[in-house]
Amino acid sequence: MSEGEWLAQSFEKHRTHLRAVAYRMLGSVAEAEEAVQEAWLRLSRGGTDGVENLGGWLTTIVARVCLNVLQARKKHPEHASGLRMPEPVVTRDDGTDPERAVLLADSVGLALLAVLDTLAPAERLAFVLHDMFDLSFEEIARMVQRSSTAARQLASRARRKVRGAAVPAVDPNLARQRKVVDAFFAAARAGDFDALVRVLDPEVVVRSDGGTAHPQALQVSRGAKTVARGAIAFARRSVLSVVPVLVNGAAGVLIVADGHHIRVMGFIVSHGKIVAIDRISDPGRLSKLDVAALGTLATPA
Repeated sequence: MSEGEWLAQSFEKHRTHLRAVAYRMLGSVAEAEEAVQEAWLRLSRGGTDGVENLGGWLTTIVARVCLNVLQARKKHPEHASGLRMPEPVVTRDDGTDPERAVLLADSVGLALLAVLDTLAPAERLAFVLHDMFDLSFEEIARMVQRSSTAARQLASRARRKVRGAAVPAVDPNLARQRKVVDAFFAAARAGDFDALVRVLDPEVVVRSDGGTAHPQALQVSRGAKTVARGAIAFARRSVLSVVPVLVNGAAGVLIVADGHHIRVMGFIVSHGKIVAIDRISDPGRLSKLDVAALGTLATPA
């Protein structure tokens, strides 16, 4: 076996872990893949001379690449507020997409990713690497070029912000989630406003991307009555097919209208009510989610 082949095999053993780290850091599958690819390029060019722990070294490289991306985002006015629509992991609803589902081993929902986007870059790195991947503060300190005490403080501040955001707990039973989501669409199709309000939490939150003009911007609306009126208006626009999928491991749908994939929706269901909905409508973002394959393989409801 050549050195290049050995490096490639060694890297592949760590790829899944690296993608999981990068996705939590960036909230984007595409950007996570780019960060992992950058780690591979550095490994293939420089080899492993002086590297005692390849997995740890690669994690450090990916984390630093992600930190640079996060810092660059903050320089753009549209991202300065932290209001950014995360990119979901969309998988088939039959459990046959294990490669992408592995990104969600810790049940990282879109609500949590949206909160993580409000953190300062160094805070997010410290929280993700310590609280989600159990890296030591000594390792994190080297990445952010601060003391281990400072790294601990970064993670602590991030933890308080995440807890303060009160990310809703998802019903662990996927069948119950799907039943509530199905009731939502049945009521929307029927134009039954009261039935829609009953299935929605009074304080339901809808997070949407900014469309073609601002695809990663985060737009937020709240309230059961507001959401119900919007759902009925949308259902009446055209003949819609609703394809069940999983969005970050929870019940979601792919919306097909006039033969085109026009929206991905993820739902957070808690105590029998929909407490949050995430909508991706921008064609550019949809193309990155490989929704064409999902729509072909799944059966519209």
